[in-house]
Amino acid sequence: MAKSKEKKRKSTKEEEEEQTLDVKKGGKLETLDVKIKAIDENPDKRTAPIIGYFPSGYDPLKNRDENDSESESNSNVKVYKSVNSRNPKNPRMQVVVGVNGSHVNFVGTNYSGNATRPQLCNYALGVLDKATGVLKMVPIAANRIFRLEPKLGSLEQGENDIQDEGQEAIATEEKADKFRKLTLMYSTKKDIRRDVKRETLRQTEDPGMQEDMDQKLKGIKINTEALEAITSSANARNIPPYDLEATAADKAYPLDRIILNGEWDYLLDIFELAQAGSGLTPDVYPSFVCNRVYKLEDFKDDSKKKKIAGILSYITHLIKYKDKHSMDGVSSSKRHKLPSILSQKFSSMFGTTNEKRIQEDKQRLLISYVLVLTLFADDFRSDPSDIAKDLRMNPLTLRPHYEYLGCKFVWENKVLLATLPVPLEFHTLKRKRRR
Repeated sequence: MAKSKEKKRKSTKEEEEEQTLDVKKGGKLETLDVKIKAIDENPDKRTAPIIGYFPSGYDPLKNRDENDSESESNSNVKVYKSVNSRNPKNPRMQVVVGVNGSHVNFVGTNYSGNATRPQLCNYALGVLDKATGVLKMVPIAANRIFRLEPKLGSLEQGENDIQDEGQEAIATEEKADKFRKLTLMYSTKKDIRRDVKRETLRQTEDPGMQEDMDQKLKGIKINTEALEAITSSANARNIPPYDLEATAADKAYPLDRIILNGEWDYLLDIFELAQAGSGLTPDVYPSFVCNRVYKLEDFKDDSKKKKIAGILSYITHLIKYKDKHSMDGVSSSKRHKLPSILSQKFSSMFGTTNEKRIQEDKQRLLISYVLVLTLFADDFRSDPSDIAKDLRMNPLTLRPHYEYLGCKFVWENKVLLATLPVPLEFHTLKRKRRR
């Protein structure tokens, strides 16, 4: 313990080493024994030295006379440092060298031009005191060497600053463009979809596009009475959106009103597993989904395959969401990752938060969504035995939910199947009378 403390004390103090140094004197090399003292940079106690160079070849000491002390004031140096800096170890600094009697100023910064490039070397300034034999090594301020470029007058300097800001904005845009291209070439499908959505949102937020959209919407007449009638009837029955005038089973419950266009991109997990030839594990996916994934092999068209895989994925999210907010199924939903877009939608639809259970009427609504999607997955001839197991219900108690959606049951090969005849005819849930 004593040795470790001594090492820490030595590391915190200024490091001192004794070395030999060759110094030229009268055309000959003279060897001196010097002691090197390394001084750490401490912005709170002292300011490290600043080094600048003139790429134009200007020498401020060229016309200086050693015997003339007044010539020392031919040029003045000013250092500006940002007080409110996000990085105290490397604050924004500006060095201005002014020449008396001239409109030319030499300006260098550590936040524009070459200073913004990565610094691959560490710089230090060494001062040798021959009398004491000590060579002091002091690090350069923020490890930056300033490139002092000539600027004419205050007006031109302001214009140049504006031009530098414009160049920085262009450089930032070019960098973002290069990053997007690299993402498309080498990144994962998830990251590519994310960047495409961000770009789409950025374009839709353009004020010009918003004005055009507003003008187009002004010419559209909206039948508010019809919308109110549809929403009120749907809310009253507590079932997914439906169409009583539909002549086909797949139109009775419009799929585009159940799964919105922006949600399909988050339902590609089963499709990607099927493309990779991987199976579904029962501890991750419901039994209904595991028993239907084989149907994806029958589709040669990827669009139809994505549609069925997306429906199965949506069923999985609904069931896991139900388990998360119930006492008997919370353990099965711990490892399930629900997309944020669906989490927000389910919370608003079923009136739940992370800590509350689903109310009875909203739970029936969730079950209705699941049953309608199972009809789509089974081509509207569905065996309710496995989905009843996933919903932790008895098949007999699940049958009234099908009938409430307008379904009818038929026997086929000794299996009771739920079908959806059109046009829809709704039945009410039968309740037991209280005695």
